[in-house]
Amino acid sequence: MATLRSIKSLMPLFDRVLIQRIKAETKTASGILLPESSVKELNEARVLAVGPGKLGKDGTRVVPGVAAGDKVLVPQYGGTAVKVGEEEYSLFRDEEYVLLVYPCPLD
Repeated sequence: MATLRSIKSLMPLFDRVLIQRIKAETKTASGILLPESSVKELNEARVLAVGPGKLGKDGTRVVPGVAAGDKVLVPQYGGTAVKVGEEEYSLFRDEEYVLLVYPCPLD
């Protein structure tokens, strides 16, 4: 079995999307460090790579609705776990996303 050394060596197929969950803050605004047990895993994730899309019933390619670099909300459970080195990633189908997060114009 080959050992994966870099996430850049992975390219999703069909309508699969490779994401990495965004880690929750471990420090409060006032500088207090939070223990790992009190920090929950966020449902927010960054899209790293997107497959070319799946074929529709009429034979045309249906392009995924997200692009690399987008922020999305994903279900708490689901997806296929992929571990590269010490980092964990997930593969989801395009239709499994809950929400696409747009940047706020006030930020």
